Amino acid sequence: MITGAHVLFYSRNPEADRSFFRDVLGFRSVDAGEGWLIFALPPAEAAIHPDGGSQKHAGPKLLDAVVYLMCDDLAATMAELKKKKVKCTKVQTANWGTSTTFPLPSGAGIGLYQPTHPTAANLNSK
Repeated sequence: MITGAHVLFYSRNPEADRSFFRDVLGFRSVDAGEGWLIFALPPAEAAIHPDGGSQKHAGPKLLDAVVYLMCDDLAATMAELKKKKVKCTKVQTANWGTSTTFPLPSGAGIGLYQPTHPTAANLNSK
């Protein structure tokens, strides 16, 4: 029985990005030892898109992944991030919702979007 998912973020500056997730995004965490934080994420969902390349781990290639954090009100979430000195990119609108990205301290980006499509994020809580 699958009980959850663990998302891996590869960072050039893990300490700074961990602090960002904890202090700016407010994600709770446990310390797995030596400051290695494992974060509780908001409800999540997964979609399968066409292959764009992948990493290898002990044999077969792993799926590539792009992470978008979801929100109910993109403008309000962007305003909260701006108060914390986080600069978001220009908002894009598509048939599936509105989105932006913002940089992590390491320089990598992460997506943020307000979906307009039905979501599966809370199916397991019903």
